[in-house]
Amino acid sequence: MPTGPDKGSQNKSAAKADKAINAANKKSARKKKGGVPTATGRQIPWLTVAGVVVVVGLVAGLGINLYPKYQDRAEAQKFEPSEANQDPSTGIEGVTMQEYPAALHVGRTQRVAYDQSPPFGGPHDAVWATCTGIVYPEAIRTENAVHSLEHGAVWVTYNPDDLNADQVQTLADRVDGETQMMMSPYPGLDSPVSLQSWGHQLKLDSVDDERISQFISALRLNRFAYPEVGASCASVPNTTGDGFDPDNPPLFDASAPGPDAVPMDGAGITPDASETGGAGGMQLPSDLQIPTN
Repeated sequence: MPTGPDKGSQNKSAAKADKAINAANKKSARKKKGGVPTATGRQIPWLTVAGVVVVVGLVAGLGINLYPKYQDRAEAQKFEPSEANQDPSTGIEGVTMQEYPAALHVGRTQRVAYDQSPPFGGPHDAVWATCTGIVYPEAIRTENAVHSLEHGAVWVTYNPDDLNADQVQTLADRVDGETQMMMSPYPGLDSPVSLQSWGHQLKLDSVDDERISQFISALRLNRFAYPEVGASCASVPNTTGDGFDPDNPPLFDASAPGPDAVPMDGAGITPDASETGGAGGMQLPSDLQIPTN
């Protein structure tokens, strides 16, 4: 007698079919909700990871840009003057030094037969060039600039034919707004860059040379290295026609000094007693001195 499928087997087959149908229904429901099956397991926070990567990149970029400047500043601090080391510029390669008499003044229209170019000492105009961190766009009269050196300033000069605009700006960033500092082009300069303080000079080929910072650190306002300690760098008002206006300064004269130029020893000039009396060399009452613009 023929026999049908075993009842137990039928029940098992039905259970499997029901299970398959339920699984298919769940899968369909997931697709309707999210479009894709829900992932299982631990999720990676990609937004957080991306944020961390950006922050790390910014920190690294800042470090790359700031570390050389910090390193340069730290190195320059080694050249700060002290009682034990009154002229740290002696440790800077390439610095030229020379002794000059102080307080020898010439008139507004007189020339000095300077022995150096740019000069860094010797007779000079009775009025100093404003040296309160001024970046002069045009070359200024050397006789005024030398007086600023006598007041503890560092004068940064450059050959305008040797440097591009970015290089000039690199130098200007070191000077702009810094007391007892000034900068100007110097036509015909025999090196791209030259730094002057009273009795000191350093000529360089690059605006990125670390010796620029060393020279400034060693000699700007170094009380052991310039004659008029405490003297002003502020503008001298043009009350009698012989002041110094930083917006319209006396300009550089590229011609050779004539036979009537004042010699470097200042022969025939009596030193200005106001600069040799130990009173700090202010030369003008404080109420007549024009502060930094």
